[in-house]
Amino acid sequence: MSTGKHRRGLVLEGGALRGLFTAGVLDIFLERGITFDGLIGVSAGACFGCNFKSQQLGRVIRYNKRFARDPRYCSWRSLLTTGNLFGAEFCYRELPNKLDVFDTAAFEKNPMEFHLVATDAATGKPIYKQLTKADDATLDWIRASASMPLVSQPVEIDGGLYFDGGLSDGIPLKYFESLGFTQNIVITTRPRGYRKFPRKSIALTKPFLRRYKAIYEALKTRHIWYNDTLEYIDRRVADGAAILIAPEKPLEISRVCHDPAIMQRVYDLGRKAAEKIKLF
Repeated sequence: MSTGKHRRGLVLEGGALRGLFTAGVLDIFLERGITFDGLIGVSAGACFGCNFKSQQLGRVIRYNKRFARDPRYCSWRSLLTTGNLFGAEFCYRELPNKLDVFDTAAFEKNPMEFHLVATDAATGKPIYKQLTKADDATLDWIRASASMPLVSQPVEIDGGLYFDGGLSDGIPLKYFESLGFTQNIVITTRPRGYRKFPRKSIALTKPFLRRYKAIYEALKTRHIWYNDTLEYIDRRVADGAAILIAPEKPLEISRVCHDPAIMQRVYDLGRKAAEKIKLF
């Protein structure tokens, strides 16, 4: 952890099971005792990044492989029966509380700040939350951050409805810098140089999102701010204010991957990428 005026941060992109790359990076940091003053995660970046705060080395790859073929964890059956591709009750209650227990005491004891991003269903704008407790409310915010429309129901918290943070601020480096984190490691799950393009298929989602017009607009314009963010990250890396860790090539893992061997391969790629990095 840093001292003085510089605060070191981790900025974690989502990407569903591409996030196993991030998990591999974070486990190398845990093994080497590398600490940070704060972490901000989006979607899978929040789901997997919370284990860095609880210092549970290997937990992410362990439970993903263990439940890879369990339809309660991730399946089209779950989507059809519950409205959530990743089963909400199983992933955010049964798994962390009973099956592969999340270390709530370690999470709360660790002084590293933990932040995440969700998207307000009414406005399409990002909501930034700092979470200090490892309770059901925190798990609900983590689920909200990872609830992609069409394959997830919005998460209701305190009367508001929230979707995946990747719709509004998928790599929140600027936000973290605004909080005083001046030295940041950004972990993306797309290769360096990747750019998004507008997708004509987005128009097909409009009837399904008629209740969430702001979310539909966010989907339509996501490629614009996302590409702007990537260019900003490149500039901050060139300035020496950020370090980017990214896959060398596409990770080739699907959102609904059920193959533990593929999961392990992506995780191992993250470990290898972390081993090459020289920190600040």
